[in-house]
Amino acid sequence: MPAIIKAISYYLPEKKFSNEDFGKIFPDSLSDANLKKLGIKERRIVGEHQTASDLAVESALQLFKEHDIDKNEIDFILFCAQEFDHYTPTTACLIQERLEIPTHCGALDFNLGCSGYIYGLSLAKGLIDACGSKNVLLLTSSTLTKTFHPKDKSSRYIFGDGAAATIINNGPNENNIGPFVFGTDGKRGDKIIIKDGGARNTITIESNVDFEDDYGNITNNAHFFMNGTSIFNFGLKTVPKMVEELLIKAGLKIDQIDLFIFHQTNNFMNDMIRKKIGIPEEKFVVHIENCGNTVSSTIPIALHESIRIGKAKKGQIILLAAFGTGLSWAATIIRL
Repeated sequence: MPAIIKAISYYLPEKKFSNEDFGKIFPDSLSDANLKKLGIKERRIVGEHQTASDLAVESALQLFKEHDIDKNEIDFILFCAQEFDHYTPTTACLIQERLEIPTHCGALDFNLGCSGYIYGLSLAKGLIDACGSKNVLLLTSSTLTKTFHPKDKSSRYIFGDGAAATIINNGPNENNIGPFVFGTDGKRGDKIIIKDGGARNTITIESNVDFEDDYGNITNNAHFFMNGTSIFNFGLKTVPKMVEELLIKAGLKIDQIDLFIFHQTNNFMNDMIRKKIGIPEEKFVVHIENCGNTVSSTIPIALHESIRIGKAKKGQIILLAAFGTGLSWAATIIRL
């Protein structure tokens, strides 16, 4: 029995950070033209005492409520994040207890950023195909805003926090997930990084010495850093090749794809990628205006909203593609 996406829900923190709020902190940072080009009006920010697992739990509760999911039938939990509750135990194990899912289920954390949802779908499919799992709960959650330097105007504008919950189960033969394409370039891992604070580099006095990039964004080695120009060029070069490779692997032509849902970086970048690939605008999903870039949750949030408004329909072939931290990239095809 092939793996299918049965249901998706998501959760955004209550605190809003609008463009008006942003403008009060950085009054001379972005022109109206640039604001429109990037396509973000507000983003949600995690509360002071909220964690990535808190957001994930809320998204799962929303899933159970919206789709009448029987949590007793869940036999595996996958938790994708970059913030975990403790060094040990595995946070997915603690989520099992909080959601009151029976102890017969497995639980696994994996640390990945923007490509995380597609990696998670591949893990869920593998558990169903190879291990006999019947209902896998995939949770993606980001609280990246916790890591931003207060003066880093680029990161604070683009990103928002949020979580998504997806049930993948074994379904009828006509519905499936895959094939997949993956890629990794660890040589460029420093293009999106928090250099200090992990096992490799501990926090020192030098960790908090600020520096400014070419665009006036201020950060330091104890906070999040992204080389925006490098990531822009990386996306433009990598995603079209990845999509071409996936279509060949799937035996499909680009005009056979009904909908394209890419990682929601920002409108300008995604539109440049769309045009380079030659995707019609009406087939390309954009959902970033009211939540910003939620890292591993952008694709499931966009897919959920596409289903909700009727843009994504049963029987359609949908191509999902993502790229980011690692550097990593991944793409797959799903059939609703």
